[in-house]
Amino acid sequence: FVGNSTYLDDHGPPPQKVLPFPSQVIYNRVGKCGSRTVVLLLRILSEKHGFNFVTSDIHNKTRLTKNEQMELIKNISTAEQPYLFTRHVHFLNFSRFGGDQPVYINIIRDPVNRFLSNYFFRRFGDWRGEQNHMIRTPSMRQEERYLDINVCILENYPECSNPKLFYIIPYFCGQHPRCREPGEWALERAKLNVNENFLLVGILEELEDVLLLLERFLPHYFKDVLSIYKNPEHRKLGNLTVTVKKTIPSPEAIQILYQRMRYEYEFYYYVKEQFHLLKRKFGLKSLIRKPHPRPEFFIPSPLETEEPIDDEEEDDEKWLEGIYKR
Repeated sequence: FVGNSTYLDDHGPPPQKVLPFPSQVIYNRVGKCGSRTVVLLLRILSEKHGFNFVTSDIHNKTRLTKNEQMELIKNISTAEQPYLFTRHVHFLNFSRFGGDQPVYINIIRDPVNRFLSNYFFRRFGDWRGEQNHMIRTPSMRQEERYLDINVCILENYPECSNPKLFYIIPYFCGQHPRCREPGEWALERAKLNVNENFLLVGILEELEDVLLLLERFLPHYFKDVLSIYKNPEHRKLGNLTVTVKKTIPSPEAIQILYQRMRYEYEFYYYVKEQFHLLKRKFGLKSLIRKPHPRPEFFIPSPLETEEPIDDEEEDDEKWLEGIYKR
């Protein structure tokens, strides 16, 4: 009788490796939202916890043709699991191409702050040496490099006007051409994707809480992340990546930026609210601030939060390699 019971038998095939759930995670990191910090942390964590950390060498191609989408999805899907894949890329819909939809995570920040960080970083680099911006934007003419931020905004230079300012939403809306048009359609689709496909979208201004929640939701990837982040050695490194020579535009210029970015702000406040609900659910306190009025009546004070660690469009992987071989 017992002999017929094959599923209790010791001599079956070896058990499959039990994978953590979820075993496919994508961090489609938004430029200038602290992602260099998180990438540094992930390098350390992947060695510590033994997951497959897959990064991309392509840093400036966020929109893909249908063929490029299929190719990238195929490449990601065949990576050894558990994997965490990261790249600056707008949301990819795996199920559209018949693949398993991975879990997405991301971090965003106040849109005006993000814009200013990018504006000055492209011109003046960060503390690791002011020369590094010359390599990054070699074709930028001197008059453009020293273009006053107020002039750029008030005189409607392309860099400081739509659609360049519609930057965060497409990372969540996806690859559809309408995702790049500032408007309700892209905003609503981005919100829907946040609800349906993203395990967590955090707020850079509250990075420690983002890391705490990531550790709770994805322990196989993020266990001990906060103690690594708080390591004094790491904080010192982080300061090297803060953008230099930032200046604050005039209130008038900020008001104009704010108007131009109203969809970005609507999305940011939506994500922030969801994030705070999640924090409450897990017993994390938020600083009580007066609720923001609707964007059109509110002039934000940029840089009211010192960004923990800045970010850029490339990874500086060579620079980081070997620093944290534990």
